[in-house]
Amino acid sequence: MSNQTTNQTEEIKKEASHSSFDGDEKNSEKLNDQEKIKSFDWTKYETHFNNEIQKKRKEFEEIYTKTLPCIQELEIYQGIVTHITEKNVIVDIGFKAEGAIPMNEFREDFNFKVGSHMEVMVVKIDYKGQCILSYQKAKTLRNWQRINEAYEKGEVILGYVAARTKGGLIIEIFDIECFLPGSHINVKPVRDYDIYVGKTMEVKVVKINQKTKNVVVSHKVLIERDIEEQRKEMISKLDKGQVLEGKIKNILPYGAFVDLGGVDALLHITDMSWPHINHPTEVVQLEQELKFVVLGVDKEKNRVQLGLKQLQPHPWSSLDENLKVGSVVKGKVSVLADYGAFVEIIPGVEALLHISEMSWSSDLSSPQDFVQIGDELETIILTIDRQERKMSLSLKQLTPDPWINIQNKYPVGSKHVGEVRKFTNFGVFLELERGISGIIYTNDLSWIKKIKHSSEFCNINDKLEVIVLSLDIQTRRLNLGHKQLTENPWNQYEKIYHVGSIHNGMIVNFLDKGAIVKFSNQEFEAFAPLRFLEKKDGNIIKKGENINFKIIEFNKDTKKIVVSHTSVYRDKEQKKEQRISRNRKLEKSTLGDIAGLVKLKEQIEKEKK
Repeated sequence: MSNQTTNQTEEIKKEASHSSFDGDEKNSEKLNDQEKIKSFDWTKYETHFNNEIQKKRKEFEEIYTKTLPCIQELEIYQGIVTHITEKNVIVDIGFKAEGAIPMNEFREDFNFKVGSHMEVMVVKIDYKGQCILSYQKAKTLRNWQRINEAYEKGEVILGYVAARTKGGLIIEIFDIECFLPGSHINVKPVRDYDIYVGKTMEVKVVKINQKTKNVVVSHKVLIERDIEEQRKEMISKLDKGQVLEGKIKNILPYGAFVDLGGVDALLHITDMSWPHINHPTEVVQLEQELKFVVLGVDKEKNRVQLGLKQLQPHPWSSLDENLKVGSVVKGKVSVLADYGAFVEIIPGVEALLHISEMSWSSDLSSPQDFVQIGDELETIILTIDRQERKMSLSLKQLTPDPWINIQNKYPVGSKHVGEVRKFTNFGVFLELERGISGIIYTNDLSWIKKIKHSSEFCNINDKLEVIVLSLDIQTRRLNLGHKQLTENPWNQYEKIYHVGSIHNGMIVNFLDKGAIVKFSNQEFEAFAPLRFLEKKDGNIIKKGENINFKIIEFNKDTKKIVVSHTSVYRDKEQKKEQRISRNRKLEKSTLGDIAGLVKLKEQIEKEKK
């Protein structure tokens, strides 16, 4: 017996131990007396018996005890009805005394008579050795054991639909009410539950809640089992190449499911039509009946794959036999992939145009940079295999390779005009001519502006004048520059805005740690830390205010200029203090010299005397 059944048995026994029959409360006082009788010491009372009598008495007790069966409370035993009264049914379970069952336990059905066999539960054995029995508790315990056994073994049970309830039906199984959810009545949605009330139905136990003693059953799983068996049988008879009739049951973006009369099969979108389609509805519709060919059968997984286009001649058979490598063909772009595009030559015949064959330029990172779906192209055939039904095309080879002798047309230092085609995180690509593109790194766009992304400097399709900085023919890379067209102004700024020089500027913006300062007629910006923005009167310089700033740091390489207004007046005060200090020292020095001359004159006069 499983743990689940054991737990339910213990619960039922626990309930039985707490229950009592009519009249037990009236006998509560008698039970107290009975406890006193049990605690009475009979050995002391029977002291007048001699040892031989006591010995024989014990022997008789042992013999009598061995004749009695081992009866335990809350266990089920087989009994025989010996007597029936208006209030009780007397049952013999082979114990020293018969047991009584109240007649109210049989109010639903009473089919017993004297001599009938009956399963009962021993609820209690009183101090006299009489058994209090229960027929209903034994029946309930047995029914729960049968329910659990059916659940563990997955047995099919016949139940009676007693009533309709919210969300499903109530089914009686072994006199236990079970719940059949509406979603488990049939494989198809059921709207009218009342048609099932009063009927019997085969079900399977799918869940038992031990705490609430709720049982959930399902009829749907039995239908699905039968359908699955029929499906396996039908699939076992299918073979690759068979032509069958079916009905379109469901349509999804990747294909459609076809009902073959009990078996659902997949018709993939790629097997619907030889020409490329974007959605299955371009070929099939719901409830449409068609003929299909079996492409594959997986009997282990019970899957069937169908084809529709395979019933039509392959378009390659109608392809012009004169087409060969080097032939020029026209087609329309039907599919874009990461590695290239597919061009439809005729309906159903597609050829690959690899990204490397789209342009002589090497800066194409995606086919969308060059072609779009629906574009009509003229290409040249690179390879063609009629047996494998594969073809590859080239677009760039219709024109001469512009990179041949490119060093003559685009030497280092030459100036040109290009058109902005694409932005990247590190720069911008310019097309100088068809098939030749170059890159301008962000640092080569401007001498002055601090550009985080190239899109801040220009727009797509803008025309920029550039100079060739470097050329690598093997990797087909042109490195271009825009700022190099003019002289680096920072060489001149370094002479004018050297450290210590003072210039008039204006604060154009405040930041968390300082302010941005611009000088008149200059494009660059300087930075003033907060501690250097205090004026002589203690106030902070305001935005838009023109005032003198001193250059305290200048870095041409990083284009960094740090300025200070505070240093302007503080330096003046320090110079003034230094000048006053020098004057004081000079005065002290002069007075000291006069005093020395006086002393020297007095000393000379004394020597003369």
